[in-house]
Amino acid sequence: MVATPIGNLADISERAIEALNTVDAILCEDTRVTAKLLLSRNITTQTRTLHDHNEQDRTPFLIEKLQQGARYAVVSDAGTPLVSDPGYRLVRAAIAAGIHVTAIPGPNAVITALTLSGLPPLPFMFLGFPAPRSEARKTGFSALRAAEQAGLHSTLIWYEAPHRLVESLEDLIDVFGPEREAAVGRELTKRFEEMVRGTLVEVLEHFRVTAPRGEITLLIGPSAEDDSGAADLDTHLREALATHSVKDAATLVAGIVKLPKRTVYARALELSRELKN
Repeated sequence: MVATPIGNLADISERAIEALNTVDAILCEDTRVTAKLLLSRNITTQTRTLHDHNEQDRTPFLIEKLQQGARYAVVSDAGTPLVSDPGYRLVRAAIAAGIHVTAIPGPNAVITALTLSGLPPLPFMFLGFPAPRSEARKTGFSALRAAEQAGLHSTLIWYEAPHRLVESLEDLIDVFGPEREAAVGRELTKRFEEMVRGTLVEVLEHFRVTAPRGEITLLIGPSAEDDSGAADLDTHLREALATHSVKDAATLVAGIVKLPKRTVYARALELSRELKN
C-alpha cells in the first residue's frame, strides 16, 4: 500500500518512489491520474486499474499472481489507499492467503485537515463521505448525535463533494446546532489551500458567499463539556425503567429525547443491568 500526494507532487517519499520503480505493476484507481505522478518522477512501471467496480472480480487473479511471486503496489488517486478508496478487498484476501502486505505511509487528507483545524485531535472519528441525499444524511448525523448523548466525545471528520458542502453544513446545523465548532479544509497542500474555521453557522456563511471548489475535508469538534445529553438520556431512562419494561421505557424516552429507538433501547438494556446489580 503506497501513499501518494494529495495535491502537491513534491510530497511523495523516497520509499514510495523506490517501491513504484521496483514492483511488477502498480494497481491504480485511475491510471490517467497516476500517470501524472509517475511521469513527474520518470517511473515507467506498468499500471493496471483497481477500483470499486472491478476490485472484487480482479482480486482472485491478483492473489494467484502474488502467490506465484509477483509484487504489486496499490495506489489511490491521492493519499493513502483504502481510506475511502479501493484496496480493502485485495488486502483482506492477501492476508487470508498468508501473503505479506506492507505499507509505505505518507500524505492523508484526514490527518492533514485534523492537524490544521484547531479542533481536539484525540479522539477523532473518520466517517468517509456523508450520504448524498439530505434525508439519509440527517439520519446518519442523528445517529452520531445519539451516540454523543450516550457518551461519545470525539472530533468527527468527513470528506465531502464541493457541490454538496453547503447542504451538508445546513444538515449538520439542524442536528448538532449552529454553535458547534467546525472547520473545512479545501485543496490541502495545493496552491490555493484554505482552512476555514469557526462555528458551523460561520463556516456555512463563508461558503454561501464563496462557492467551495476542489477537494473538501469537513470537521466538527466534540460536544461541549457541559453537554447534558448523556445525563438527560440516562435520567429519563432510569425514571421510565422504574415503572416500565426495557422495551416500553425505550419507546417512551425515544420520543422525549428525539433519538433513534434502537440507540435508546441499547442504553436502556445497559442501565437495566446496572440497576439489577
